[in-house]
Order: sequence, then C-alpha cells, then structure tokens
Amino acid sequence: MNTTSQHITSSQAAKKTKKKLWEILTTVTDPEIPVLSIIDLGIVQEVYVENENVEVTITPTYSGCPAMDFIEINIRKTLLENGFDKIQITHQLSPAWTTDWMTEEGKEKLKSYGIAPPISKAFDLDYLSNLSVHCPHCNSINTKLISQFGSTACKALYQCEDCREPFDYFKCH
Repeated sequence: MNTTSQHITSSQAAKKTKKKLWEILTTVTDPEIPVLSIIDLGIVQEVYVENENVEVTITPTYSGCPAMDFIEINIRKTLLENGFDKIQITHQLSPAWTTDWMTEEGKEKLKSYGIAPPISKAFDLDYLSNLSVHCPHCNSINTKLISQFGSTACKALYQCEDCREPFDYFKCH
C-alpha cells in the first residue's frame, strides 16, 4: 500500500471513529437534567481524533457551572468504557454557550420532563417578567414569574395560573 492510500485509509478510519465518538457522547447526560444529553444541550463543540488520541471540547452553559466537573468525569468514564483511553477534555469559554445551541429534540425533552424550554433571545433586560412562557404541564400561556432563580441558576421559577402547577423555565442566554 502506498503512502497516499494509507493516508486515505487513516483519514476514513478517523472519520468513522469521530462519528462513533459523537454517538457515544449522546449517552452522557446532564446531571441536573438527566433527560438531556450533552449533545442535546449543545455543550460539545468539537471532537478531535488523531491516532488513538481523543480530544473533546466542551463549553459550559454558565461560567462556573457546578455540573461541568461531573459532566467531564462522565465523558471520560463513558469513553473509557467504550475503549478510548487517551482522552483530553478541553473547556472552551468563548464564544459563550447560548440556548440557541440546544437541539430541538432537547427542547422537546425539556418540555416532556416538566421544564419550559427557552424562548427566543429577543427580549429586554426585564425579559423574565415579560415572557409568555407556556406551562409544560397544560400548555397554558397564563403563567407568572415567581422567582428569577429556579432549582438551578440556569432556570427561573414560574407558576401556571390555570393548572396551578409550579415549573422551571430554562432561561435563554
């Protein structure tokens, strides 16, 4: 086999490995919202493969997010369980993560889990109190902001005026 053929074969193998890695990463979930994978959240920016070395670049949803250490541990554990042992995980802070990076499937999973998914980023500074957030339980728009902070810093607490159920809203940023 000549050098060009070896390079093409190596390149094809790397692409196949990279695709497999992305599939594996869909099984790593957010510890705060276990129905969402890190792919659904859009925090995985890139996966690099060179020889047997794997690098996964992730962006936290919030700078200083306490879940990121746990997510990194779970990425490493999952990749090790799948036969990858030369793993580097890189944190990328710029550009900052945005809810626009979430998958539509992820937003649907949030709603099914009882958390209102993020709404468009077109808002003013008082956007939380001016939002028309749909209740994830009964789909009513008759909701009100209870607190700008919900169960975690990335969520706000709302209550539906129709079904009376409280719920988290995944804040847009």
